[in-house]
Amino acid sequence: MPAFGRSSTRSSGSDMEKMLTIGQISKPQGIRGEVKVKPYTDSAEDFTSLRRIFLDGTEYKVLSVRCAPDAVFLNLRGIADRNAAELLRGKEVVIPRDEAPELEEGVYYIADILGSEVVTEEGELLGTLKDVRRAATDIYTIERDGKEIMFPVAEGVVLDVDPENLRIIVDKKRYEEVAVL
Repeated sequence: MPAFGRSSTRSSGSDMEKMLTIGQISKPQGIRGEVKVKPYTDSAEDFTSLRRIFLDGTEYKVLSVRCAPDAVFLNLRGIADRNAAELLRGKEVVIPRDEAPELEEGVYYIADILGSEVVTEEGELLGTLKDVRRAATDIYTIERDGKEIMFPVAEGVVLDVDPENLRIIVDKKRYEEVAVL
């Protein structure tokens, strides 16, 4: 089974350069402008190497990073108090793709597999990958003939992920056991 680590970016695309969404600001933290971020990465530690982020296209220099098991706390240049931090609530944290952490072999970003054909070992087209939701196990949403089908990436379901060819191969029997139409 392929590795699914650090596959947590949500989107890509920009007019000038590819961008990756790596989290969302959930709320201000304290009175000095720090923000709490829900990371979309497999590890909050991935944020420690960041020097800058973008929020709605505006660049912010990262002054400090604190990590918790399920959250990241960022102090950003220009965000000096709780009122300024409050204005960032709900904004997605975006970074340039070339500044994203290096991935190990067999590990990929979700942005790289969105749009992939999901097929059985026999080549039967099941649909096109439209969304990946983070949970205890990722949940893939595919679309076929205008209908959405969801299935967890449970053991034995996904056999191979090929981001270069935008193709995901699944075990048909396991897929049919877990798919929600």
